[in-house]
Amino acid sequence: MTDVAFPSPTLPAPSRAAVFLGYLDYSRRRIIDKVKELDAAQQRRSHLPSGWTPLELVKHLTFVEMRWLEWGFAGRTMEDPWGDNRDDHWYVDPTETAEVLVSALLEQGKRSRSIIEGNDLAAVGQPGPRWDGAEPATLERVLFHLVHEYSRHLGHLDIVVELANGKIGE
Repeated sequence: MTDVAFPSPTLPAPSRAAVFLGYLDYSRRRIIDKVKELDAAQQRRSHLPSGWTPLELVKHLTFVEMRWLEWGFAGRTMEDPWGDNRDDHWYVDPTETAEVLVSALLEQGKRSRSIIEGNDLAAVGQPGPRWDGAEPATLERVLFHLVHEYSRHLGHLDIVVELANGKIGE
């Protein structure tokens, strides 16, 4: 079970950035916990008509954080910012293990935390290809997007785990 407490709105937080970090940390850990509730075959099998697998979701979320915070906001060069996709679908190579993918997500969380703690929420991202010609967003807007992305996918994973093994999510 996750060692990160749900960041309840009734609990004090030292800053708005800390609120975002709390939700991202919590959601990241819940995703990992839910994937670990599944056996190896269930982690690699799709349980929905859309065809994605739980391990593909883990890899996708790693790249989502990387694309928005490192490539987009920080303007870092990325060799393959869409490395979670192949033929317009999420993709995990058969040689990629759950342990490696989970570790990558946790490491991305550390890099994301560094960017978030090192910038003001009103700071505007670096110009670059992530923005598709639009003006770069502020860090706060990027973080709202990431919290939404994680929340949506955590709900999806709740359903997948329930379908796979009968365990009911929150």
